[in-house]
Amino acid sequence: MKIVTLVENTSEKEECIAEHGLSIYVETEKHKLLLDTGQTDAVVRNAKTLGIDLTAVDTVILSHGHYDHSGGILPFSKLNHTAQIVMQRTAAEPHFNGERYIGIDTDILGLPNVRLIDGDMQLDDELFLFSGITGRRCYPQGNRKLSCMRNGVKSEDDFVHEQCIVIKQNGERWLLSGCAHNGILNIIDRYRELFGSEPDYVISGFHMMKRDAEHTEEEKAVIIQTAQELSQMKTIFYSGHCTGIPAFELMKEIMGDRLIALHSGAQII
Repeated sequence: MKIVTLVENTSEKEECIAEHGLSIYVETEKHKLLLDTGQTDAVVRNAKTLGIDLTAVDTVILSHGHYDHSGGILPFSKLNHTAQIVMQRTAAEPHFNGERYIGIDTDILGLPNVRLIDGDMQLDDELFLFSGITGRRCYPQGNRKLSCMRNGVKSEDDFVHEQCIVIKQNGERWLLSGCAHNGILNIIDRYRELFGSEPDYVISGFHMMKRDAEHTEEEKAVIIQTAQELSQMKTIFYSGHCTGIPAFELMKEIMGDRLIALHSGAQII
């Protein structure tokens, strides 16, 4: 198994592009896949720098319908016309941060290899997709500014368009999410419902970033409680992107070596 961070907000290698976005490349026994594609063509350029052949990718999983995870799909599709691109049907809905559009480029929906799904799906004996995350424990505060347009009505985003992928390999399970808008604790609760245990590894942003100000005491309490609960699990967590550096550092103090930072160009395994 091989896992490489192709795109992240920070870079481990000077020659790799960092941008506000996320893309994870995974090789399993049966697949070469991408979880998300970052914001721009950085996914293509970084893959070339790292010697990763994107023409061999057979599956692209879009974790949710935001531009910083889907922006590389069209540049990728110029190289690879055959990989199935799997997203929840609701990921195609318009999404906003305040009045700013943050949804996917609608040209993506015209690609012939896009596969819109509804809910959970077993792709094969290695890959399983799940959504249906309804818990709101330690819910990310940044979601309050986010909305979607559904049936012509704009309302607070409920993140039904968010999906996670579980990869089974060598007797272990890897849980990959993009931003964990539904809250990483709620995602793991849903995972437990499905599998009766906790994942061995998790790769995900935690959506705790705050761009314009310091975290409030309420926000810090959510970050600390999340880290405390995660630290009680056997799971190893890799995080970055929308977690934000202050939140990551606060969580790292609690979680220690169970929390590892993501960077563009870094090989996870």
